[in-house]
This record gives sequence, structure tokens and C-alpha cells, in this order.
Amino acid sequence: MACHVGVLPVDLLQTIYGQLGGTESKETEQSAGLRFLRLPHPRTGVPSLYLPYEMPQEGKSLILELQAVSPPNQRSWFMSNEVVEDGKLLMMIPVDPAFLLIPILQANLPTDGPGNFRPLEDIIEEAANKLASSPTTTPKSADSMISSEDIMFLSNLACIQAAMRRVCEYKEITPEIMVYRYSSERVQSYLRTKVARLSHQDVCEISRTMTRGLAKDGLLEDGKDELLTAGRLRYACDLVSQYLPRDVYDQLLSSYDFAALNAYMKVLKEESMALAAVNMNAVEARESKDSGDTKDAGNDKKRKAKSSTGVEKLKKANIKGMAKLSSFFQKK
Repeated sequence: MACHVGVLPVDLLQTIYGQLGGTESKETEQSAGLRFLRLPHPRTGVPSLYLPYEMPQEGKSLILELQAVSPPNQRSWFMSNEVVEDGKLLMMIPVDPAFLLIPILQANLPTDGPGNFRPLEDIIEEAANKLASSPTTTPKSADSMISSEDIMFLSNLACIQAAMRRVCEYKEITPEIMVYRYSSERVQSYLRTKVARLSHQDVCEISRTMTRGLAKDGLLEDGKDELLTAGRLRYACDLVSQYLPRDVYDQLLSSYDFAALNAYMKVLKEESMALAAVNMNAVEARESKDSGDTKDAGNDKKRKAKSSTGVEKLKKANIKGMAKLSSFFQKK
């Protein structure tokens, strides 16, 4: 019998349990307003699982990314008197809907200009048809296919409609009709806002990984305020890059001046390589000396062995009637 543990709202937990155990029907899932979506990951394009979640009490919605943390070695969970064989840990992490929208909207970009203003439903539908996996070109596996229905479902979410205004130009035709057009400038402006927030000192100090990285590079030392600021910005860009297509990330990096930081990091790398070379030479010299000492000791043993053999032969020689060597030095 499968066992699952979670700290989540009841309806959300029931949906996940039904999906994992295969006991929840599609009708029940849709009636609850919850369904997993298989969407292309913003950075890699690999089909990944996301769960939209509406919060009526707060009047907003969000999208959770399902991540599985698998231990490198076999692990189990102990629950009361039972042992759960699968030690995998499932995590539901909120993801910015704008990140999901960027590659979807890029799929509709024309080659001859910025394109026309269009309703959200039309934009999402066209992108869905382009991004959905084709049975003729994609393996027929549920884990490797993206359906157009999942992508089109995004247009119903309030968080997606709000995110469209962050990454698109928009016009209000009527109170009920809004049209959009993807804007690279608005995307970059929004990303720079996120980077500025993530690179703030108060936020950076919360992240132990970022603090350790800055300390390792020597940027926390006195007198390196400008380099420290640039270092925080670079780390923030790297964090944001985990959910960005490569071309968008490259454009984001080029909008900052990291010349001084790059020069500093280059010198730091050269010093590290030089120190490593010195240490390597010292190790090789020590090993060479040890090898030479061992060889000399071996030669000494061989010489001693040969001398001992000659002495032993002399001891066995017949010296009867022979004058002693001291007799030649006596006074006559």
C-alpha cells in the first residue's frame, strides 16, 4: 500500500495523492479545479509537471512546480510502524508564471517584426499548436509529451493574465477585451527588477550559498564594495537564469557591466592556478627525492653486500706461513 506525507492544503494534497496513486478520475480532478500540467521547462524545454492552484480566500492564483529529490543511494521513510520503501522527496515550489510564458510567447515571434497585438487566447492557442509534441516525431510516452490542452489551460489562470502585462505590451480595446504583443524590452526590464531584489544585501545574507560564494572569492573583504555589488548582481543573474532560455539570459547579462568583476576573477583564477602549479611541483620534487633516496639506499645495500662477500672469502683464505702486514713496518 502506497504511503504519502505532505504539508499542503487538503484539496491540493488529495489531488496529488490521486495522481500518485492513480485513484482520482479526470472528472473529479477537474471538478476540484486542480490538474497537473505538463509544460516545457523555461530553461531546458524538457516536459515538466506544474500544478496551478487557486486561492479564493486571497483572490489570487499561483503555479507550483513539482520537483522530485531522489537520494543518490537507496533510502526509505519510517512512518510510525511502517517503512516506506521509496525515499524520494516530492517538493512543490512556486514558480513565477512570467518564466513559463517567455518561451511560450517566443514560439509565436515573427521573423519580420514585432508582430501584431492579439488576444491572450489566440496567442496561447497558436503557441500550443507549435509546442505540443507530435506523435510522429516524439516517443509515445506520457512523460515525454506535451499536449496542447495543457498549454491552452494557462489562459484561464489569473496569474498568467497578470504576468502577460509584465512581459508584453498591451492595449485595452474594451473593458472585456485586452490584446498583447511580446516585448523583449519589457521582459528585460522585469528581469532586472527581479535581479535588483535578489541582489539586495538583506536578501543575499539569507542565502548561505551566495554568502559562501562571495566569501570564497574574497569579495567580503574591506575595500571591495564595488566588486561586492557586482558579485551579488552576478549571483542574482545566475539564480534567475535557472528559469530562462539561453538567449534571454545572455541578453540579461549583457545589460550589466561586469568588466571589473571579470578582470578580478581572472586574476584570482590565475593566482589559484599558479599556486596549484607550485604545489604540484613541490609534490613532484618530494616524490623524486624520495625515489632517489630509496635508490641510493638500495645501492648502499648492494655495495655492502659485495664487500661482505669479499671479506668472507679472505677469511677463508689459507694464510699459514705468511708474514703479517705489520712486520713490514718494524725497525730493522
